[in-house]
Amino acid sequence: MFNTYLFLLIAVAFETFGSACLQASQQFTRFWPTVGVAVGFIGGLYFFTLVLKVLPLGITYALWSGIGMVLIAGVGWLMFNQRLDLPALIGIALILTGIIVINLFSKSHFH
Repeated sequence: MFNTYLFLLIAVAFETFGSACLQASQQFTRFWPTVGVAVGFIGGLYFFTLVLKVLPLGITYALWSGIGMVLIAGVGWLMFNQRLDLPALIGIALILTGIIVINLFSKSHFH
């Protein structure tokens, strides 16, 4: 099970990288960030499929997208000077709470 969560984190890392490159590509007008988009999303989807061998789609997608949203919000703040207001921070806290609830209390995240 450790490998499954490791693959999930790798998938999220790739997806976060691809999303950051998407912003940096300026609508695909910059070559290397555009290459980063392709590498990030292809790598993310590949590792996502490995996770799906063990975890059900709904739970996997909820974790993948939730963790990815939190990370990309941080990347946007650090790299692109994108500020978050209080409602956005509360929403991110609720996403993190959902991830914790799924992993601590749900029995549906195992095959």
